[in-house]
Amino acid sequence: MALTIAGSDSGGGAGIQADLKTFEAHGVYGASVLTLITAQNTVGVQAVHALPPDLIAAQIRSVLSDFPVAAIKTGALGTAEAVHAVTRALHDWHGPLILDPVMIAKSGDSLLDPAALHALIHHLLPRAALITPNLPEWDALTRAGLHPTAPVLLKGGHAAHAGQPTPTVTDELRLPGQPTLTLSAPRQPTRHTHGTGCTLSAAITAHLALGHALPVAVTRAHAYLQRALHAAPGLGAGHGPLGHRQAGQAEGEDQAGVDRNAGLPA
Repeated sequence: MALTIAGSDSGGGAGIQADLKTFEAHGVYGASVLTLITAQNTVGVQAVHALPPDLIAAQIRSVLSDFPVAAIKTGALGTAEAVHAVTRALHDWHGPLILDPVMIAKSGDSLLDPAALHALIHHLLPRAALITPNLPEWDALTRAGLHPTAPVLLKGGHAAHAGQPTPTVTDELRLPGQPTLTLSAPRQPTRHTHGTGCTLSAAITAHLALGHALPVAVTRAHAYLQRALHAAPGLGAGHGPLGHRQAGQAEGEDQAGVDRNAGLPA
């Protein structure tokens, strides 16, 4: 099973909601810890309410004291106090932590204050097995003092050339002491991209909970995200949500085909 520590998206496309849908699509039981609540839809964030740090820590302790959590991911934490509460609550837990440094919503609204960024880098990031920033987040992290050799999946969805999005999206998995793993996919012509970062980090977490090595987890999560983008239900007037369940079903069908053909002669 896996645990997500993140914010709530009332529109259901990102945050806790996207994480739990992704866990379920991978056959992984998901638990959740809420850090903040947003009034949010596909066109923007209308309100944000950060939960008290003590309540965040209490949720974490409650889950970890009773459930066999195999992997954890964090999303939007919001404040430095929340970052410190999460760091302290995870002190005695030993397992892979995937940190998605959610700083800005798809709509452009800020979800992490400057003090929280400093706390993230110096207190929670050293605990992480992997961080999953996009290009603007990576730039902000490195300018704020993140060591460039930190284990990172650098997401290339924001890459542009001559002011236009690149036709191919390239992500790079950079792990200390290992060659860079490059994952590329054609940029899909869609506005329905809400929650892509949450979904990718949640899929990585799900695969780690299933016992896969980190490079394998990242590779499979990357493929899942492409299917989820393709299966987007087309909801909302802005950046719509992904097709989490349909992408998981497609993965299961592909794997079933592999299993059926595994013993056949070439």
